[in-house]
Amino acid sequence: MSSLTPTAPERTATVSAPSRRSGRSRFYPWLVFALTFGLLLSDYMSRQVLSAVFPFLKAEWSLSDSHLASLNSVVALMVGLLTLPLSMLADRWGRVRSLVVMAALWSVATLLCAVAGSYEQMLGARFLVGVGEAAYGSVGIAVVLSVFAPRLRASLSGAFMAGGSFGSVIGVAFGGVIAVQLSWRWSFASMAIFGLILVALFWALVSERKLARHAIDDDTNTTHTEAPGPVARAPISSLFTNPAVLCAYIGGGLQMFTAAALMAWLPSFFGRSYGLAADKAAAMAAVFVLLIGAGMIVCGIVADRAARIDPARKWTVAIAISLAAGVLLIVGFRLPVGTAQLVLLGLGAFFSAGSTGAVTAMVANLTHPTVRASAFGTTTLANSLLGLAAGPFVVGVLADRISLANALQLAPLVYLGAVAVLLAGKRVYPAGVRKLATLSATPAQQTGADK
Repeated sequence: MSSLTPTAPERTATVSAPSRRSGRSRFYPWLVFALTFGLLLSDYMSRQVLSAVFPFLKAEWSLSDSHLASLNSVVALMVGLLTLPLSMLADRWGRVRSLVVMAALWSVATLLCAVAGSYEQMLGARFLVGVGEAAYGSVGIAVVLSVFAPRLRASLSGAFMAGGSFGSVIGVAFGGVIAVQLSWRWSFASMAIFGLILVALFWALVSERKLARHAIDDDTNTTHTEAPGPVARAPISSLFTNPAVLCAYIGGGLQMFTAAALMAWLPSFFGRSYGLAADKAAAMAAVFVLLIGAGMIVCGIVADRAARIDPARKWTVAIAISLAAGVLLIVGFRLPVGTAQLVLLGLGAFFSAGSTGAVTAMVANLTHPTVRASAFGTTTLANSLLGLAAGPFVVGVLADRISLANALQLAPLVYLGAVAVLLAGKRVYPAGVRKLATLSATPAQQTGADK
């Protein structure tokens, strides 16, 4: 797709069909996906296990709610600040090596949480958890997509991103059980051990050389041999000069606003509106979080099927999903408490983050492979600023003024903004593809642009 033209020794040779059959394993890409997805589960298990042990920490160290909140927010802060720079570093330093270092860091940091003797020590350990987790999602999905055909991008992206929802539920559920049966320290330790085992497996089974052997060309779906020299790198500026990819960043971030608000505030909503005890409210909310994750997977598959002939249809799918989520949630939150409301809210939760896979696929289609982890880092940054951080915060501020139920009625209106941006993205997508296709830079120019 890109016309980046490395010098003769740098050109990548296309493997013939017999070579592909003998040199490329059909199993290996799925092994890469399984291990990368497993580490994503570990990422969110290590991040969210803290919520399960809040009562134990509060009692043992006499912590205030603001102290407990800071242990959570320091991770999100590090992710927001470091995602883009660490993703850019991974594109240059090596994605496999970067993933191993990241996962090892957050696993060791989670182990430090298990032995922390004070609030200050726990805060320092959680800081390191955030540093380790900062760029994992962006670099991990770049590794996964590099070994699969472009026609599967929305499905794989949706499934991969859904790992955050599943990992959060697993971390809270198992962390709570372990804390009750053993101690809160073992809750952290068990998550750390799980992560370190996966790090060892990933390091042993995945390498840059194997990824290069199984890499898929964006245009022809053919594999490539390893290049004998460095590959020409697209300038970092290309991540921000294409209007279509900017629409994908912003539209994707806005469609995460309400999904993030649901994950943060549904336990409180069920407690206040349905009069459920804290444990039952959390259990019901966990079901809705799982629906959010399932929707990301299913909607990603639908987007890939719809775009088999025309990739631009992924924009249409993302727009339709955002509209469906907005309508269902707006109507659902306005209904009186009861079965009908729960059904509509469940359907709305299913679609609430469903366009994630399609949007991520569009980012991949509009950026050069050499800077794709940086592109996904930018996507993560947009998701964090416009959705994951903004959604819970804005709903919380509104809840203090107009009640939580009324605030949640307003949150789905943000989908209108997402739909408007995605419509604009669909309109400029052909020009965006042409812009990428005509992108040309010599190694010297790229070096200057990247400085």
